Amino acid sequence: MIPRYSRPEMTAIWEPENRYRIWLAVEIAACEAWARLGRIPEKALSQIRSKAGFDMDRIEEIEVEVKHDVIAFLTSVAEKVGPESRFIHLGMTSSDVLDTSLAVQMVQAADLILEDLNKAREAVRVRAFEHRDTVMMGRSHGIHAEPITFGLKMAVWYEELGRAAKRIERARESVAVGKLSGAVGTYSDIPPEVEEYVCQKLGLRPAAVSTQIVQRDRHAEYMLAIALTASSIEKFAVEIRHLQRTEVGEAEEPFTRGQKGSSAMPHKRNPILSENLSGLARLVRGYGLSAMENVPLWHERDISHSSVERVILPDATILMDFMLHRFTGLIKGLVVNPERMRENMEITGGTTFSQRLLLVLVDSGMSREDAYRVVQKNAMESVSSGGLFADMVREDPEIQSRLSDDQITGVFDPESHLKNAGLVFNRVFGGEK
Repeated sequence: MIPRYSRPEMTAIWEPENRYRIWLAVEIAACEAWARLGRIPEKALSQIRSKAGFDMDRIEEIEVEVKHDVIAFLTSVAEKVGPESRFIHLGMTSSDVLDTSLAVQMVQAADLILEDLNKAREAVRVRAFEHRDTVMMGRSHGIHAEPITFGLKMAVWYEELGRAAKRIERARESVAVGKLSGAVGTYSDIPPEVEEYVCQKLGLRPAAVSTQIVQRDRHAEYMLAIALTASSIEKFAVEIRHLQRTEVGEAEEPFTRGQKGSSAMPHKRNPILSENLSGLARLVRGYGLSAMENVPLWHERDISHSSVERVILPDATILMDFMLHRFTGLIKGLVVNPERMRENMEITGGTTFSQRLLLVLVDSGMSREDAYRVVQKNAMESVSSGGLFADMVREDPEIQSRLSDDQITGVFDPESHLKNAGLVFNRVFGGEK
């Protein structure tokens, strides 16, 4: 059974209360840094620490008038602090608060996504070992190719999710950057020491150089790492959708007691979870494009990126969290049908062993061109007539003259295709079980 989605932690990151809480942490830390430099009296700092706070309703009320969210926030804080509030926001521009706080939020979201990825990988790992030796038909272009195991398919997914985690980790590192360098990044009214102190306290690095903002290629990298993860999830979902098709029937989503597949057709069991993941991936990829459009801003900044980020960053991280949670439940509950896999392998009458036969004939001394010709001739005849490829091969005089019956039997042994499955598992999982 796939558990109901419940992840309030991710949503809470983007709630106004958390945003204002981080803004306040930035402002108080800046005051502490200024006090260390002797600009703010210790008594005033003590008052700021003890009294600083905000009223969300009051911020909203002020913003209606001033039409500036940071000024509304600072006014609300000042009303609580009193005269010492004159020391708050010294030498800072709004983006010093906004971009530094946004970095904290993005790091918080990335940490939750990494937790999700670890859970998804573990679910895939368990199914990979469960079906390490479950033989099925591998396909290229949607057409039967050669045998694989369902476990090897899962191993591919496990490794891909590992790459996704590494990309998220790198993106997390890239955006874990703050700036308190003033109106155009020159530290004209705020010394670098303040920036260094604030960033260290918030778990960030100071930007080596900035304009009025942290440069948006960092945010684009973050969004593209999420978009790529969404694309991988869709890739897995599309595979499940194909395997669930009536004509294939090799794996399917769990269908819970009382679930209905269609309002009109009671027999239907549709891959709705996978289809949902495919649709959401399209949305997240679109957010990646929006993030790239945010990189080329005018001069030292404009504000065109702000409205975009207020939508794409919360939406993409919340959607990614949801998608990974749904995918993990889907993998845990996935119904695998080994018997149908074996039946489907027989549909093509053994023609999927054509490459093995080709290579054995080449080893016998036949030219590759002649070997290809004779193998293809028998394979096409098998497909058109419905006869067994092995029977036609045994009756072909060109092949009989070169291969013994035991050699031909060996060609059609599925295990010959899977002899290195253990080696691949060791590469992917090491000594894990």
